[in-house]
Amino acid sequence: MRPADKAAIREARAEDLEAVIRLHQADAVGGHGDVWNADTRPGYEAAFAQIAASPFSTLFVAEHAGKIVGTFQVTLIPTITGGGRPRAKVESVQVDAGRRGTGIGAALMAHAERWARERGTAFIELGSNKARKDAHRFYERLGYTASHEGFKKRL
Repeated sequence: MRPADKAAIREARAEDLEAVIRLHQADAVGGHGDVWNADTRPGYEAAFAQIAASPFSTLFVAEHAGKIVGTFQVTLIPTITGGGRPRAKVESVQVDAGRRGTGIGAALMAHAERWARERGTAFIELGSNKARKDAHRFYERLGYTASHEGFKKRL
């Protein structure tokens, strides 16, 4: 049985936060400089509290054998286009490096899509660092297309 077959996808709880940040911390390709320590913990806890309280955003985890092995966040964004239907934005997708290729990422994305459909979204979108060529091939296998060029500015 593949690990994805045993992984449970659920909403993240406060006690999952360190494991979620450590998944991002271990990201060697295009990470955001995330690190879990006494100085950064309050910021992550405040962000998690906002996400947990929001009716529009949810942080999910994949848990296998008591360990967090994957995560993603999905947010509903109201838009004036698309007939006024919201869109869903998937962010912060991470799978434990040792578990990639086992189906966990596909299970996470399928869960995100179900979540979005249940909320009547017009479409689902995500961004991926240009350096993540393997991730791009993964998303394309799931039916995603590279349709837009993204821009960001650090503030």
